[in-house]
Order: sequence, then C-alpha cells, then structure tokens
Amino acid sequence: MKSSHISIPRWVATVAVVAALVCGGIFAIGLRNWSDHPVFGASPLNVTLARNEAPVSLGEFANGFSSVLKPVLPAVVNIHSSKVVKPHSDGTMPFFSDPFFQQFFGNQFGQQQARPEREQSLGSGVIVTSDGTIITNNHVIDGATDIKVQLNDKREFTAKLVGTDPRTDIAVLKIDATGLPTLAIGDSSKLQVGDVIFAVGDPFGVGETATMGIVSATGRSGLGIENYEDFIQTDAAINPGNSGGAMVDLRGNLIGINTAIATGGGEGNIGIGFAIPINMARSVADQIVSHGKVVRGYLGLYPQDVTPEIAKQFGLTSPNGALVSEVSPDSPASKAGLKRGDVILKLNGQPVASANDLRLRVSQTPPGSDVKLEISRDGKVQDVSVGLAEFPEKEANETPGETSGGGLQGVNVQNLTADLADQLSLPAGTHGVVVSDVDPASPAANDLQRGDVIQEVNHKPVSNVDQYRQALSSAGDQPVLLLVLRNGITQYIVIQTH
Repeated sequence: MKSSHISIPRWVATVAVVAALVCGGIFAIGLRNWSDHPVFGASPLNVTLARNEAPVSLGEFANGFSSVLKPVLPAVVNIHSSKVVKPHSDGTMPFFSDPFFQQFFGNQFGQQQARPEREQSLGSGVIVTSDGTIITNNHVIDGATDIKVQLNDKREFTAKLVGTDPRTDIAVLKIDATGLPTLAIGDSSKLQVGDVIFAVGDPFGVGETATMGIVSATGRSGLGIENYEDFIQTDAAINPGNSGGAMVDLRGNLIGINTAIATGGGEGNIGIGFAIPINMARSVADQIVSHGKVVRGYLGLYPQDVTPEIAKQFGLTSPNGALVSEVSPDSPASKAGLKRGDVILKLNGQPVASANDLRLRVSQTPPGSDVKLEISRDGKVQDVSVGLAEFPEKEANETPGETSGGGLQGVNVQNLTADLADQLSLPAGTHGVVVSDVDPASPAANDLQRGDVIQEVNHKPVSNVDQYRQALSSAGDQPVLLLVLRNGITQYIVIQTH
C-alpha cells in the first residue's frame, strides 16, 4: 500500500498555532474568572487554594540542631570509677574450681589465693554549677573507691562524692574547678508526648555523643528499676555509658537525667529509654547538698492500684485512687485512723491517680506537714487529716506487686499451723489459710503462689479451710476479692471464678 501525504502551506500552520495559543489564553482567563460559579449538574464543593504560601522557616535550625547542642556538650562529662572486688569467700578463684579445668589440671591450682581485682565502671554526668557540682546516677559510682571526671576539653579531675540517694538513683559529685559550663534547668512537668528531646552522654566509652528522639511517655513507673519511679520514656538512643548524662529539650534546657534502657534481652538500644525528670533529680540533689541525705515524708501504709475489678468490689464509680492494703502499726496513717480497705481519692484536694502517684507526692512532702486525704470507706466519702513523719530508711518492700484477675481452679490450701507460720516467718497472731500448691496451667498461677496466706474472702476473715470454703461458696459465680499476705505485705487480689 502506498502512503499518502497531505501538504499544508507553512503560513497556514503558523496561523493555526498562533490562533490556538490565543484561544487557550482566553479560555484560561475565562476559567479563572468563572471559578467561583457553580457547575451545572454538580453538587457544591468548597475548595480553598493556597496561594503564595511561603516555605516554613526553620530559623536557626536551618542546618540542623547544632545551635542547641553546641552549648550543651561542654556541660556533659565522662565519669569513670573503679572499686576493689574481693575474691571468692573460700579464697579460691572460681575459674580454677571449674570441673572442665580440673579435668585437665586436677586440684593443683585450687588452693591458690585469689587476689582482689579492680572493677571499672563508665558513665556520664551533668555539670549544674560553675564551681563543679555534678549530677549523675548512683549506679554509675556505687561502691566506687576512685572517681575520675573528664571534661569536654579533656581536663581530668578526681571527684568527691557529696552524697547519694539509691531510691531514686541520683548521686552528686564535686570537683575542684571554677568557671565551668553549666546547663539551664528546665521544667520537666511541662513535657508532653511528642516533644523533641536530645540525649547526651558517653555511650560505650566512644566519646561524647548526642542522639535525638521524642518524649514517648511521661510518668512511667512500676518498672522495678528504682523505689521511686516517675520516668520520662524516649526513643532517643540511650546506651551503656549514657547513664547519668543529660536529656535536654529544643531550648537546650536540662529536663532529665538519662538512666536506663529496655533491651528486650539484648545489650543495646531498642528505642525504649528512660530518664529521671529533672524536677525530681533537682529536688533530691538539693537535699543531698544541703543535708547530706534525702528526707522524705512518711504516711505508713501500703497502697495498691485500683483496677476495674477492685473498683467494682469497693463500690467505686471509676478505677482511680490508691487502695490501702495494709497500715503499719504506730504510723501516722494508723494514728489518723486509716484502715485497710480505705481508698485514698485525693491528697490536699488533688486527685490521686494511682498508688505510685500517692507514694511520690507523699515522699516529696516535708516531714511534719499535715496533709488532707479524701477517702472512700464502705462506700462513703470522708476527709482525714494526717501529720507526716520522716520516712525510716530501714523500711523495705514498700510497694506490693500488682495483681490481675484469674481463676480459683487448681489452687490448694491448708490450715495455718504453728510449724507453717514458723517456716514462713509469719508474725505472731497471723490468721488465714496457706496456699500449698497452684497448678501452673491454672489462670490463678498469675496471681497466687505457694506460701501465700489468704486472710480474707470478700472482706470476711478466714482462719481455717472450712471458713475459706464457706466464704467461697457464698460468692457463687461472682468475682472473689481476696486479702493475701505475701512476704510480709498484704494486698488485695480479685479472682474471676468463671
């Protein structure tokens, strides 16, 4: 097939192109002027077009965050400490006692005396006064006989330990220097989830390092890291050696002391790090500097969280407050008339969110202060005034563990005899039934364990197995509230029966 061509004069093509451009321009102008008119057959749609929108100005962050970190880095120091570790109690070196070693060499080395060894520790710290006051973690220098501090400019000093507070993992050091760079103290109570933060320290001893993240959560507790926990959680990398370093906000203010990480079974960062809020750290450090120790308010009771199940058992409309599971004899709480089973709803007019919230606020109130508690007792709300005492440092096991519901199937109990009470080191006069066995496959295994003493069932005291069974039978299919004594501490547990 032959192809055919159509010949168009060049001047005709030129006119056509010009005409098309002119018509297109006229159409565009008309469309712009008609853009606010309705389109027939279409539903009205409000559309706003952004015009002449200027790019977001990053200001001094145009090239990153160096302007924030530049004044921060000199105020964060490296801390390396050492302590002498004594040999095995039998005077031998564990390596020589290993069966694998003795298989080849016998016992010819077994009686050699092991010499004390020096153990090294590495961490970070933050300069908070220009004359050399440094805040760090207690675990960085715990038991140390020699503490060295290296500044950003490589100068090294021998540090004096001013004091420590293991309950919050805070320690204060002092070096003999003046004119040192410091960090401005921020307000950690204003932190919100999503705020950008930086963690600065010396991870793994590689040198001063800054990492960035956000505030993942505030008020984290119940982690079992310290006695008093109110952690800032972050996804900024906090690795070994970062402990005691600075957490700062976008303004370069110190808002936390890096403390711990969740490793998920490994050894490095997985995006879950924790820092002590600077408001807590500063309060503790101020007391250490002023008094050489931390003085805390003491109420003298053991609180536990109010779960939805417990709230229902105690006639509460919501799972808030702190349930009193035990009152210490001759304590301020006891003298004020507080009883086991009371639910503390408010402290000095402010709602109590949890057991940890109550403990923190009481600990931060000076001894001798009168506090006003709003409590719920037997479904009725009343006010109680308590004069706080000073927290006794010998007090241990302050917080009972949290529990969750389970079933009674697979739980065996027996009468509490004098021999059992002696074996369990129970105080004289203890009553109840002892849990002798819990089937690991039973849901109750999550809540009860061998050696627990069940003292009450649905607020009814039980002294033997018969009373225990009778109290359970009267509960029917409803959840059962147990008062359990474990390791010297009583706590309420709600058990689901079906």
